[in-house]
Amino acid sequence: MITLNTFPEIVILVLAYLLGSIPSGILVSWLCKLPDPRTIGSGNIGATNMLRLGDKRAALLTLFFDVLKGSLAVIFALISVPSITQFAGIMAVVGHIWPIWLMFRGGKGVATALGVMLILNWILALACLVTWIIFAITTRYSSLASLTTFFLSSIYAYFMGATDLIVTCLILTALVFWTHRYNIERLRKGKETKIGATSHPSSRK
Repeated sequence: MITLNTFPEIVILVLAYLLGSIPSGILVSWLCKLPDPRTIGSGNIGATNMLRLGDKRAALLTLFFDVLKGSLAVIFALISVPSITQFAGIMAVVGHIWPIWLMFRGGKGVATALGVMLILNWILALACLVTWIIFAITTRYSSLASLTTFFLSSIYAYFMGATDLIVTCLILTALVFWTHRYNIERLRKGKETKIGATSHPSSRK
């Protein structure tokens, strides 16, 4: 039941979802006069697929705005209703993955989730970012780097003493693994597309 006590919380969670739903990749591609990222590569609206458009600036802008969405959702909650800060961050990631503006077909949530972590615990976010960079450089698989990063995130949180973030990290990990389910299958078969390479339209999942 919605009451005067719960109404602010519901509003913040809805706003976090709507903020996460903003399709940064599509807006950036439109501003930069590039093709719709949904029509090339993996069909994803995230920075990795934007890179396949051959415009690094557009990819970086998409990455920046996707991270910003997650961070702003957490900041708004911290200012308004601190008790639901972590839930707001999760809702922003959910919004990015299932955006209302794109018929619930969005991105994979990695950058937005990192934006959430950046405000919740910047040291944890830094550890995750370094992990992603190391695996991305050594394997050239963005998907593998993302999966490894979030698999380790809750472990990092535990050893850093941020035990209050473990459940949130596990939920974000579950979301990331779900959005990468087809990538996991392609990695298993040795058919995953590497960073900077193009992929066939038939591989879009």
